[in-house]
Amino acid sequence: MSLDPVQVMKGQEAAATPAPTTSNGDSKGSWESSKDVYEHMGSTKKPRSEPVRRVRKVEGGIFFPKPVNAVTIAVSSRVLFRTEKEQKVYDQMGVEEYLRYQVEHENEPFAPGPAFPFVKALEAVNTRLRELYPESEELFDIVLVTYNHAHVGVRLINTINYHNLFIERFCMTGGTNPIGYLKAWQTNLYLSADAEKVKEALAEGIAAATMFMSEKQTEVSETQLRVAFDGDAVLFSDESERIFKAHGLDKFFEHERENENTLLDHGPLKGFLETLGKLQKKFYAKGQRLNCPIRTYLVTARSAASSGIRALKTLRAWGLETDEALFLAGAPKGPMLEKIRPHIYFDDQMFHVEGAAEMGTIAAHVPYGIAQKHKKSSNPSK
Repeated sequence: MSLDPVQVMKGQEAAATPAPTTSNGDSKGSWESSKDVYEHMGSTKKPRSEPVRRVRKVEGGIFFPKPVNAVTIAVSSRVLFRTEKEQKVYDQMGVEEYLRYQVEHENEPFAPGPAFPFVKALEAVNTRLRELYPESEELFDIVLVTYNHAHVGVRLINTINYHNLFIERFCMTGGTNPIGYLKAWQTNLYLSADAEKVKEALAEGIAAATMFMSEKQTEVSETQLRVAFDGDAVLFSDESERIFKAHGLDKFFEHERENENTLLDHGPLKGFLETLGKLQKKFYAKGQRLNCPIRTYLVTARSAASSGIRALKTLRAWGLETDEALFLAGAPKGPMLEKIRPHIYFDDQMFHVEGAAEMGTIAAHVPYGIAQKHKKSSNPSK
């Protein structure tokens, strides 16, 4: 299964409704769109002249948090929405025809992309936070980041209104590199379809991952944000993985036993888990631990007895925790993730990203560490 972001984006047409999914008993994620909006694609049917607009209800004066106080999530338009058709126009006909096409179709909303359920879940958490802390600015603040020219902004705004998203901050760079803007926004997490830009963000110390459009899409909760993390080279550094690559599995287990009381260094997503933990504690302080709308998971192929204790001790020393920890001892991660149904799963190996996607999980690749030099690892530390 190939999940190259460019190939996937080019190879699939936008669809109003995804393939049938199975339910885990939660209310399902907002993947549905009005069929008639998209029927004209690939046909001669004319698009609707005006998009369906929402009425934004602002009770008590909704405010926008300052970036210094907010949890800023920067999301590329290519992962928030389905833009494969438009990308084909750009690739085959050039930028001027692409801009003309976007203006001509600006009243046609894009279909949801892989990051859409994640963003909807962030907004659900914000709703709960505002109920408990009406004056607090510790909220998720979503910034839409796009290489597009400002002319395309009208279609993006129409789409956001159509899908009832609460996104007011845009960064339309007109083809220039967005990394400097991410730093200015004090971004806590950047999600993109552009693997190279994700690598640049990671090099600047910004948590980032590449997202992909899976052929199978699993229903996810609308009321609880679920985020799953791999361990090594995601929450932790890749130091243990380097031992395995250089000396083999036996030496890896020996190294972990000898160093079980030595903390692992931090990985690129440690800060994001820390941020989620701070928000969780705000709910705990109001007696909402059992009804918290954020749930986190550690899903690692490490073995519990032989190498898991170091990971747990490291998290504890950092003052961090995950709600659940799954030590799989080398077993496939896909079936476990299918049961968890996270809005996003972060892993540094494409082998695991592809396996998760085959089971319908929205997985994001963190291109960090020694594993980027190896297409597949059989290391149980992963």
